[in-house]
Amino acid sequence: MSEAENSSTPATPAEGSGAFAALGIDSRVLKALDDVGYENPSPIQAATIPPLMDGRDVVGLAQTGTGKTAAFALPILTRLDSSARKPQALVLAPTRELALQVAEAFGSYSTYMPEVKVLPIYGGQSYGIQLSGLRRGAQVIVGTPGRVIDHLDKGTLDLSELEYLVLDEADEMLTMGFAEDVERILADTPDRKQVALFSATMPSAIGRLARKYLNNPQEVTVKNKTATAQNITQKYLQVSHQRKLDALTRVLEVEQFDGMIVFVRTKSATEELAEKLRARGLSAMAINGDMVQAQRERTINQLKDGSLDILVATDVAARGLDVDRISHVVNYDIPHDVESYVHRIGRTGRAGRSGTALLFVSPRERHLLRSIERHTRQDLTEIDLPSVDDVNAQRVAKFADSITANLESDNLDLFRGLIETYAREHDVAMADIAAALALETRDGGFLMAPDPPAGQRRERPERSDRGPRGGGNFATYRIAVGRKHKVSPGAIVGAIANEGGLTRGDFGNISIRDDFSLVELPNDLDSETLGMLKHTKIGKNPIDLRPDRGPRGGGGSRSYDDRRKGGFRKGGDKFGKRPARVAGRGRDNR
Repeated sequence: MSEAENSSTPATPAEGSGAFAALGIDSRVLKALDDVGYENPSPIQAATIPPLMDGRDVVGLAQTGTGKTAAFALPILTRLDSSARKPQALVLAPTRELALQVAEAFGSYSTYMPEVKVLPIYGGQSYGIQLSGLRRGAQVIVGTPGRVIDHLDKGTLDLSELEYLVLDEADEMLTMGFAEDVERILADTPDRKQVALFSATMPSAIGRLARKYLNNPQEVTVKNKTATAQNITQKYLQVSHQRKLDALTRVLEVEQFDGMIVFVRTKSATEELAEKLRARGLSAMAINGDMVQAQRERTINQLKDGSLDILVATDVAARGLDVDRISHVVNYDIPHDVESYVHRIGRTGRAGRSGTALLFVSPRERHLLRSIERHTRQDLTEIDLPSVDDVNAQRVAKFADSITANLESDNLDLFRGLIETYAREHDVAMADIAAALALETRDGGFLMAPDPPAGQRRERPERSDRGPRGGGNFATYRIAVGRKHKVSPGAIVGAIANEGGLTRGDFGNISIRDDFSLVELPNDLDSETLGMLKHTKIGKNPIDLRPDRGPRGGGGSRSYDDRRKGGFRKGGDKFGKRPARVAGRGRDNR
């Protein structure tokens, strides 16, 4: 087994995207890597790309966030036949969120390969959209096991010419009850295919799967040695994508900072966000790879001398940036690999000073947050969105400070005389004149309007896996499957989590009865999510999820929480130790 350390990997500069060119990656893919700021392969990429390019099967043990998506996507894009419109590569992922992220990554890496089509297929999306995509032809399919099986059963997905199959987060797929589906897909696809299996852990079930379906695979393990500076305070704010700008604006108003870098993923986003911040009266400029060197140096000098406060940057544009004045780093867009996160927040806390790093996390990105915490070996502190009262208090305080500062101006006597004359001639109180002058420089929207009532918008769900849950955060739902349907807690969690976009932390107790089960879920689920969950299936059985109206009397099995603490045995496997097989596969949760 080869091992790779999760740290910076020295590489010889090469044309295209650094050391990636030396690995034989297609030049069009290299150009796309330049756009997203990739220079050198991460350890998992450096260790797995060469054998994948040589056609070998690979088993990669690496946590989320180590760059493993690129590790299998780059060789696939380089080697596939873009002129053939049938599926040549299939990537299986345990959740629809991960499937979408992998599909988006393939799309980014194939920007300059317009003939390459990537299609995600997962539960919760209309079959019509997926059928249209399959009819048009796609070389790369990214899907969850249940939905892939459904398309195979319907005859709408033809994998007869499949050449590459990737199992991403394989241990999670087995834990969520997809063992039988994964094995069926492996068995029903061509024997000649190349297989790459990526997993965070190596339980016995994964080892058995690799021995049975992979051909003499090369095994690669990435060891975690990533750490962050102790003088950097790391925080995160959970906020939906559409509210990011409002959240950043509030943070900037209440947080005392000197200089700041705000990181986004794309060049266009730097310009767009900087313009929106300037429109809100903030001193912000963009910096990206399209800037000429002279303009870049001028912008950085403005940040150094204090004439500029906020720099909106991409990863590649901020490389080598060393400005002691930077007190804060904001990850406006969460990075997809831990290395980028460590490099980003390393822009603050320089020269022995303390620094603050803030990470924006949307609900679907919480797994990336957990990966960052695991790899940096440091928990990030959750903060609340600054309230309207917090923002208004700061605005009033700054207004008072501006008055205090202007009272010491050399021109005060001149304007005092003008105002006294105006007051005598027009018989107006001095306070009214002062208010009128303040209104001249500040519009009527000086104070932020109150937020709409909580019932008009769904606030962020509490991150219940962070601590004890309060009973008021959960509601009990009844599903129409139970012991006689041979369901397990893992299958229930898998089905509901994927279809509803939930995580394991969003589940309370699960009580399995003879012909139904009771499940505790967040009490603020919106009607759209509940509608999708109502039609979810476990195996071939619709769960018909609906609020539980009856008493929760005895007769049920132990709760899901109890089973997670003490473990339970079914067919010889213990749930707390990632079973190889879990009955009831949560097929429609894809």
